[in-house]
Amino acid sequence: MIQPDAKTARIDARLPEAVLELLRRAASLQGRSLSDFVVNSAREAAEKAIADHQLIELSVADQEQFAAALLDPPAISDGLRKAAELYREQVDAE
Repeated sequence: MIQPDAKTARIDARLPEAVLELLRRAASLQGRSLSDFVVNSAREAAEKAIADHQLIELSVADQEQFAAALLDPPAISDGLRKAAELYREQVDAE
């Protein structure tokens, strides 16, 4: 979580009056200033968006299939073997 030392950055946004009133009401219900409510809500939403992007959730069946592939990987196909050889040749040539 980000903990800024000083509040020096600014952001301006235009929004419908109804949204502004909604934000004011929510801030008031939580006993916070509008600015504090908006900044903290935006920060929480940003952190969630980043976490959601970085996290892969698998069903139990998918977890089992993934673990099985790691523990007992399939044999390397001829095509994959040839592709690896070609890659090594091209990378070593550079």
